[in-house]
Order: sequence, then structure tokens, then C-alpha cells
Amino acid sequence: MTLAQNSVRFFIGLMFTIGTTFAFANEQHGHEGEHNAPVHAEAHEAHEGHEEAHGEHDADHGGHGYEGMIDTQEEIQAYKEHHLQDAHDFVLFSDNEKGTHFGFPLPVILWDGETGMHFFMSSKFHHGETVAESNGAYFKLAHGKVVKTDAEGHADLGQPIDFSITKNVLGMLVAGLLMIWMFSALARSYKRGPVPTGIGRVLEPLVLYVRDEIARPNIGEKHYKKFMSFLLTVFFFIWILNLLGLTPLAFNVTGNIAVTACLALFTFVIVQFSGNKNYWGHIFWMPGVPVPMKIILAPIEVLGMFTKPFSLLIRLFANITAGHMVLMSLIALTIVLKAQFGAAGSTAISLFLSLFISLIELLVAFLQAYIFTMLSSLFIGMAVEEHH
Repeated sequence: MTLAQNSVRFFIGLMFTIGTTFAFANEQHGHEGEHNAPVHAEAHEAHEGHEEAHGEHDADHGGHGYEGMIDTQEEIQAYKEHHLQDAHDFVLFSDNEKGTHFGFPLPVILWDGETGMHFFMSSKFHHGETVAESNGAYFKLAHGKVVKTDAEGHADLGQPIDFSITKNVLGMLVAGLLMIWMFSALARSYKRGPVPTGIGRVLEPLVLYVRDEIARPNIGEKHYKKFMSFLLTVFFFIWILNLLGLTPLAFNVTGNIAVTACLALFTFVIVQFSGNKNYWGHIFWMPGVPVPMKIILAPIEVLGMFTKPFSLLIRLFANITAGHMVLMSLIALTIVLKAQFGAAGSTAISLFLSLFISLIELLVAFLQAYIFTMLSSLFIGMAVEEHH
């Protein structure tokens, strides 16, 4: 019960840190090319400019003669990239022929140094086609990022700090609520007896697996309990987000490098603050080797302190992104192979391959959560290992 409650408390801190990282990423990412972004004061003004700036929405391709259909390599690639990106609204599906989207808006929360805090729903952007007004200030979407502009949308007045509840943030909140519910249910079930009931029956074997197969062997019997809350939170957080990414909701949270960097940063901070005398001695003054080698090895070991979390964030980000890209590419075979095999044949091939890779992705979802947790426990174990 204490373990479950500690995991809930740690998750709250994790969500706060990830939210702060997202705000920083939203502020910094996408500066390049923003000064050349086209502007849309009306929903259908300058249709070709709309294609250039918002090709990822693919709301209307009439200017290219495709009557709203996605049937070229360029359009398919743009659609896949759009799936991998974060968004300020949640679109379940779109009718490209009619130019309509089915979904719901998300809260936009901005901080501008001149006009202060702004709060409005993303429906004001009309999927990036119009300028949104808030308290006398005007904002637009350029390449998926919110920028400040004038009433006509022709000026680029800088980028506000973005604290918006984007699609990825919504995915993290959903995963967080699921974790709070599951661990709370597990804690309550132990109050009623030694054998868990309900969802606790599913969670207990996984918790024991993390404890007995990951934490104990890598950290050691003496110290593993201290880090169980972190390891459980990271394992279930990554696993649930990976599974959500395989649903039609199409969350791609762990395919966002800001999220994986924040998770890796947690591991890095815990490792450094948990390091004992033996750990730091091996980094700055390697025992058992000649003095010249100690001097040579010291900078290499210091570099290793940073390459470990870097490998964590890149491994998770790259594997999840690659999985989503492969799956989207297989789905696109319905369009690419239509000329060779017909609509029924291309759909059958695409469905078979997509189903096969989706089953593999179910394994990858668990495997990536396991690898991240296992390596984190291994790094922590290296930091707390006693001198023999």
C-alpha cells in the first residue's frame, strides 16, 4: 500500500516536470522557418498558401486537382508526419472532400510578455485557417506552433510561452489518471486482505516482476526499496502511453523527444544524487590503474555520465517513432498499391501487414518500458554499489 501511494506521489511530480519541459519545447521548437510562414486571415483565403503552411491538415487539395483525396507520395508522407506531430486539437478523423474535421478542441494557454496570460479553446484557430483573438492580442498557428501576429495575420511578432493542453499532454493526463486509479485500487485491495482483488490481480504480478526481476538484481537487496516508486512509475507510465499509441486515438507521446528527455533526466538526477563515495571515486580517480590512466579515464567517465541518459531518451524516442512510421506506411499501401492490385487487393495486403506489425508493436510497447526501467535500475545500481 505504501509503495502504491509513493508511486502516485512521484507521478504527480513527474507530470509537473514533463509539463514544464513541454512548455520549454513548445517555446523553443519551430523557430526556424517561422518568419516565412504564410498567414490566413480567413478560412479560405489564399488557398495555395494554406497548402504550403498547413499541408499536414490536408483539408482541401482542390488546388492540386485531387479533389480532397490523399493519393500521392507527397501527400501520404505529409499525412504520416502529421500523425507523428503534436497538435492543439484532437481530430478523430477528417472528411477531406468536404474539408470538415471530427473531433474536439483543446485548451490553449499562452503567456505573452506584453499582454500576459491568455486562455481560449483551439477551435478559434479553425484548424490553423484563421487568426485567434484573445484580450486584444492575436495569435495564429504556423507549422503547428502558436505565434503572435496582427489582426490580419501578416506580421510575426514572436512566439509566446505555450502551456497549452495539446494532444500529447492530454495523452499523459489520461495515462496519469489511469495510473492513479490502478494504484489506488491496488492499495485499497490490500486493506481488505492479503490477496488483491479486481484490477489489483493484474497489477500485482507486474509489480512483483519489476521488484524481483529488475530492481533487486540490479540495485541490490539493501537499496532497491528506496527506488521502487520511481521504477514502477516509469515502467507503467511508458507502457500505458505506448499502448495508447496503438489505439485509434493515435497518441504519440513517447515518440516526442521532449517527453523521453524528461524521463531520462529523472534517471540522471536520481543517479547523481544517489551516488556514493565509491561511485564518484570510479569516475574521477579510477582505482587499480596507473596515475596516467586515471587522468585519461576521468574525462571519459564524466562523458559517460551524460551518454547513459542520452541513450535512454534516444532509444525510446527512435523505437516508438519508427514503429508508428512503419505502421502508417503499411496502412498507406491501400492507396499506393491500388493501381496494381485494385482497391480490394491493396486493402487486404495493407490490413494483413498492419495487423502483423500491430501485434509486434504490442510486444515493443512492453519491451521499451522494460528496457527503460531495467537500464535505469542498472545505472542506479552502479551509483549505490558498495565497495568490496
